[in-house]
Amino acid sequence: MSTLEWTDDILHGYEAADLGAPAPAPGQDDGPLTRTLIRRVATPHHPRAAALIVHGYNDYFFATHLADALAGAGCAVYAVDMRRAGRSLRPQNQAHHIGHIDELGEDIADAADAAVADAAARGLGDLPLVVHAHSTGALAATIWANDRPDPALAGLILDGPLFGLPLTAWQSAAMRIVPALARYQPRRIVVPAPSPYTTGLQQRGWDFDTDWKRPQGVGATAGWLAATLAARTRVAAGLHIEVPVLVASADSTGPDRLDNPRHGSQDTVVDVGAIDRVAAGLGTDVERLVVDGAIHDLALSGDEPRVRYLDAVRAFVDRVVE
Repeated sequence: MSTLEWTDDILHGYEAADLGAPAPAPGQDDGPLTRTLIRRVATPHHPRAAALIVHGYNDYFFATHLADALAGAGCAVYAVDMRRAGRSLRPQNQAHHIGHIDELGEDIADAADAAVADAAARGLGDLPLVVHAHSTGALAATIWANDRPDPALAGLILDGPLFGLPLTAWQSAAMRIVPALARYQPRRIVVPAPSPYTTGLQQRGWDFDTDWKRPQGVGATAGWLAATLAARTRVAAGLHIEVPVLVASADSTGPDRLDNPRHGSQDTVVDVGAIDRVAAGLGTDVERLVVDGAIHDLALSGDEPRVRYLDAVRAFVDRVVE
């Protein structure tokens, strides 16, 4: 039985509930933490799955059109704003900081359990689960699905997963000292750069809260960099995810500069070459999708690549859910 207390969300047609504090993590000294579960109030008449949407870095759930596409595929739709992000960000928190990828994995696990339980409490039945995860959230969901397999999980959709960064030789060399720095100064801002990617989304008409998805960027801490580097190393070594996985990306990576003529039609955040290299090693049933003209978050791409991506998402749900 779900015991969540739901209130009206900032998005029309959605409700939100506090998932409560996670287990304490080492170095948790930036105030109280929580996580937020969001649900689309309207559900299909006879839903065949629950879908959980997981955001990335400098991000939160706002893509209602993605939720609509999943609902159109027969899903009761939920989303999670993880610790230190979006609806869960508290004044003392250092936005998006983590010390280990399992912190985000715990948030995904708790949200997945709560979504499935809530669907049952709403009289929708014991539904299988499909997780749609983006960027850093996709990296965390990949490790979670491998290490903590959920019996309800029927399929995993990875949208522009953070499996590699487009680094120069100098940046790659500098990354070698990050794990040592993270042991002593985990909250030190290492990459304070702005986010032309986010500015570009604004310029192309996407509407979001700029306190939660910041055009000025969110400085990456040594802890976050070390945690995601360790997780990427694990993924590159190969995993054994036992459910079908859809790995989706743009067709190319380019510079994250507004003067890049393809800034609105290629990934300017992660290295799609790294996605190509490791995708097949994630599990026994991996489907690779490359969408020409898409951006880092395929669900926020231009009209044609976005439609192609959402069609593929619906087809994947059809395949993994009876």
